[in-house]
Amino acid sequence: MNEHTLRVLEFHKILDRLQRFCSFEISQELALIWRPSDDLAEARLWQQETEEARALAAQQSDLHLGGVHDLRPLLIMAERAATLTPPDLLAIRSTLLRARRLRQVLLAAAARFPALAEWGEQMQDLEHVAAEIGRTISERGEVMDSASPRLARLRAEVRVLHDRLLDRIQRIAARAENAPYLQEAIVTQRQGRYVVPVRAEFKGKIPGIVHDQSGSGATLFVEPLAIVDLNNDWRQRQSEEQEEVNRILRQLTELVAEEALYIRATLDALAGFDLILARARYSDEMHATSPELLGFQRRPDLKPEQHPGVVIDLIQARHPLLDPATVKPVDFHFGDDYFIVVITGPNTGGKTVSLKTVGLLALMAQAGLAIPAKAGSQLTLFESIFADIGDEQSIEQSLSTFSSHMTNIVRILRAATPHTLVLLDELGAGTDPEEGSALARALLTHLRDSGVPTVGTTHYSDVKLFAYNSPGIVNASVEFDLETLSPTYELTIGLPGRSNALAIARRLGLPRSIADAAEALVEPESLAADTLLAEIRTARDAAKRAQQSAEAQQRMIAAHEAELRAQLNKIEEARRLVLNEARAAAQAELEALRQEMARVRSRLQTGAASPHERFLVESEQALKARQELAQPLPEPAAPAARLQGPLQLGDIVWVHSLHASGEVVALSSEREVEVQVGMFRLKALRSGVELRERPQPELAQIAQYVSRPTSPGMELDLRGLRAEETLARLQAYIDAAYLAELPWVRIIHGKGTGALRQVVRDALRRHPVVAHFRSGEEGEGGDGVTVAQFVAK
Repeated sequence: MNEHTLRVLEFHKILDRLQRFCSFEISQELALIWRPSDDLAEARLWQQETEEARALAAQQSDLHLGGVHDLRPLLIMAERAATLTPPDLLAIRSTLLRARRLRQVLLAAAARFPALAEWGEQMQDLEHVAAEIGRTISERGEVMDSASPRLARLRAEVRVLHDRLLDRIQRIAARAENAPYLQEAIVTQRQGRYVVPVRAEFKGKIPGIVHDQSGSGATLFVEPLAIVDLNNDWRQRQSEEQEEVNRILRQLTELVAEEALYIRATLDALAGFDLILARARYSDEMHATSPELLGFQRRPDLKPEQHPGVVIDLIQARHPLLDPATVKPVDFHFGDDYFIVVITGPNTGGKTVSLKTVGLLALMAQAGLAIPAKAGSQLTLFESIFADIGDEQSIEQSLSTFSSHMTNIVRILRAATPHTLVLLDELGAGTDPEEGSALARALLTHLRDSGVPTVGTTHYSDVKLFAYNSPGIVNASVEFDLETLSPTYELTIGLPGRSNALAIARRLGLPRSIADAAEALVEPESLAADTLLAEIRTARDAAKRAQQSAEAQQRMIAAHEAELRAQLNKIEEARRLVLNEARAAAQAELEALRQEMARVRSRLQTGAASPHERFLVESEQALKARQELAQPLPEPAAPAARLQGPLQLGDIVWVHSLHASGEVVALSSEREVEVQVGMFRLKALRSGVELRERPQPELAQIAQYVSRPTSPGMELDLRGLRAEETLARLQAYIDAAYLAELPWVRIIHGKGTGALRQVVRDALRRHPVVAHFRSGEEGEGGDGVTVAQFVAK
């Protein structure tokens, strides 16, 4: 990719922001040198990786690289036989354990996230190295006694000798006869040996070896002869212990050196995966979407014949480096009959911002980043992007603004092909307007005839007219509000812009006589063209308002129709409920009558027949009447015109087994669907349901938007709050997060005394929607953070 273009489009600022989402040094370095790809398959793979990482991160709370370190210097030391220290080895162990955990997560999700699983395959399973380091070195960075039998024995001997030595010298210091000779009855150390402080004037009273004296010379530090042998034995064992520790560390270093090749491969995989996570987090921060990347597709229906088959369709695109709260989204696209767009309009109207937005979003898409635009945006992958933007005059090289522009343009023309994108700001600027306009038209003609996709900006009216009359080239404009004297930044393709110079001058207070005189000097054709443009814009705005009004009315009608359908469904459900209740009551009465008949027959068998026979006849007649009432209700008639087609989410269906209607909420398999019937959700065979109604697309989107609670975010910071404030904030946050269907949340309470942590965890333990919780891992905040997992809905 052209480095000059990357610089003028400020792609390095995108990389700076990307770097901030990386977790360790290698991935940060990789982010700063990241470049867009000119290979379609590779760019599509990068986009797939980013989207998979966004989806997986929303499901996995431990998808991070906490505890990963830059091991490159340590591997070089190990290969050069320089003994690694316990902290070095712990850094290697921490990195390998995190890599092993990420490998397990990625491979387990390979069916849904195949691109990420490839990175999991590259992370080598070096569990034996991590296990050996963990067996040998404690979390405090000390070689453990269990590292070797000899070390355990030596340390036991060191402890025994130390106890004996300390006991002997303490008894010497405590003897009453030695008290006059000692400055204090204490034991201290000098040069690693135990000594007692003897007054200088009593030198020799306690036989021993003088190891040191005080600054004043009044105190001598003497090792009594009685403990010299014990001191020697103790120091000897200490030396042997250190030799054994060094041997163990050298052994671990050799193990690391043997596996250095695989550890480096794991580091590279971790860095690559961390960069993918960074792209995902950056995309989430921008609320970006992944565009569809396409190749060049020449078709017979494209016009003119030089059309290279390029596609750019950006929907509500925003400049990624500007504040999303203030930047105006724009729609930009190439058509089937044009591949060169010339943007016109006033200064500071947003022409250059629109130009940079197109170029920067194309670069981001080819670098595997989601772009700040609505879903459905499409971009052709370019072999290279060339840009001439801004004033780059050079005093040292004696280049004027015009010369600087022409130098860049000459370089661009030599390299541009139909598979590249050219961005030209202020075509023909910096020289005589007549010559500049002619040059701009000639450049556009050359680029059109060469089939090079181009976006340019200009002020020249002649260029607007040229674009209007030239096949393959179309005008575009940025709007300007004459009432507020400020640009609206709205981009309109198909209409040229107006300079509005005279109107702006009048609004700013230029004397009317001067403005009128200037207007009289303007060519009548230009004034007529501006008037026509104004009328076209007015008609377009009126048509747009009419269309919006019609769409609003259509949505209202559809909503009313849906409401009526829902009411009819409720009436049908109520009718069925009443009839079913009546049938149940009739069956209950029938059963009671049968029991009574059984009792009558029993009496007939034991007594006179005539009265009972009459009663029996009456009962049988009543029974027949009841049976007629209790006949099963007929199935409701099927709709006059049954809907056809495959079932979709949101469809209203009739469930034959329940004699009730419901909404399709999931397509379980080719044979089954899940249906929401009232408060119940059940699985039913596709053959057992009948399609009754399709939802309106607009209403389904509105309902989905309204029914989804706003996410409170994945993190809650409670530091600095009192206990009662903490409980109120925590309760509201947990409820909102659960309703928003977040899988887990991260609660920051700090370490401190641990009181706030206890309050938070007691509340989580009692909360019904919290399945379990844990302390944060290294890189998540440790004991200052609690990660809570919700129960599944």
